[in-house]
Parts: sequence; structure tokens; C-alpha cells
Amino acid sequence: MTDQKRVLAIHAHPDDVEFQCAGVLALLKRKGCHVTIMTMTPGDCGSAELASEEIAQMRRAEALAAANLLGADYDCLEFRDLSICFDNDSRRRVTEALRKSRPDIVLTAPPVDYMPDHEFTSLLVRDACFNAPIPNYETHDSAQAPPLDKIPHLYYVDPIEGTDWFGQRVEPEFIIDISTTFELKQQMLACHASQRDWLLKQHGIDEYLNSCERWSAHRGLELGVKYGEAFRQHKGHPYPSDNQLLNELGE
Repeated sequence: MTDQKRVLAIHAHPDDVEFQCAGVLALLKRKGCHVTIMTMTPGDCGSAELASEEIAQMRRAEALAAANLLGADYDCLEFRDLSICFDNDSRRRVTEALRKSRPDIVLTAPPVDYMPDHEFTSLLVRDACFNAPIPNYETHDSAQAPPLDKIPHLYYVDPIEGTDWFGQRVEPEFIIDISTTFELKQQMLACHASQRDWLLKQHGIDEYLNSCERWSAHRGLELGVKYGEAFRQHKGHPYPSDNQLLNELGE
């Protein structure tokens, strides 16, 4: 398919993409899009018991298993948990990742969320979308990919629980019905067993999957369907403002 659209979902940690946009990724995959999932970190602080490299290895494998369920590519940029920052080295690394994945559509973390790893991911991805088409912006990678042809369409997923730092509601621009792909979304999320087991131990219930279902149902109710995922599009100059995400889904 010569006109196959390429979609990149890039968020901070393993399981963030599954929580926030895996249902829409599954819809895009059904439409024939090529899907890549990236995480900034391998989740190296995601355990109270295992050493950082041990849990990182486990979480990389879980993220790959989730991507395989979708038929998506997976890559980790190998930043460290709680250490993502906005500096020139980070900007180059994320720009190179976009040039190598060559997306038409990018889904990423929201600008305001409950933790800095998410917020710096959002800022770095926004910056990389702008920088990736600029020929003279060098990433210093040993095998630099060519610049993109244009700035990709950029979308932000929900902040956790749909609120800002002050608990105020963040209004989505639009919600997409994921009722037909919600089961796959949950299967992908369940691949992250190390996190699911940790919450089971902490709470005594399967809060990991239950919280995802509650939030998906909440967004679905706003649309009048069973399950939904919400987004905002970055439309500021010179990012494209036509809604290619909805166009690809025929909505």
C-alpha cells in the first residue's frame, strides 16, 4: 500500500500508551496504518523489589508483547525514569526517533499531567515534530535518518484522570469510540504483568485494569458509547490543523 499512513504513539513509560490510546491505535491498525509504539524509558524505577536493570528488562519485554498483540513495532529510547529533561541532547534523540519512524500522525503525552516525565515527553515530542523536517538540524546520531518531508499531525492523549495539577478538568477536543477495540486494549495492558502484580499486591484488587475500564467508560459516556479515548490536537503555527486522525478513521 503506497499511501499507507504511519502512526507513532510515544509516551514516557511502558503501559502509558496502553492506558491512554491503545484502543485508537487498534482502530488505525484495522484501517491499514503502520503503527509504532515508543517509550522514553524502560520503566527502570517501576519496582520496589527488583533492581533497576532487572525491572527494565522485564518491562521492555512486556511492552514488546503488548505491541505484538497489536501488530505494532516497539522501541525504547532508553532515557531513565524520573530523569527525562528538556535539553539539547534529549531534543536530538527524540528528533532522530521521529526521523527514523517517519510518522504522519503522532500521539503523545499531554502538556500538563501529574508527573514531569510525562510533561517533558510531551514537550520533547512537540519540539521534535517541529525540528524533524529541518535539514540543518543535526541529531549527531551515527547513522542519521533523513529529515521528514513535513511536520506530522500531533495529538495529545488525556492527562491521568483528565485533570491538571490543581484537579481542574482538562476538556478534550474530541473523543473516539473504542468500544470495538476495548478488549484488545485491555489485553495489551494486561501484558504489563509486573505493574499489574504490583498494584494487586498493594491494593488487593485488579485496580490496574479496573481503573482503565472506568476511565474509558467515563469518556465513552460523554460520547454516548460504551468506551472512548479523548484527544486534543496541536494546531498552533506551523503544525497542520486538519484532523488527519479522524479522517483516517472515517469520522
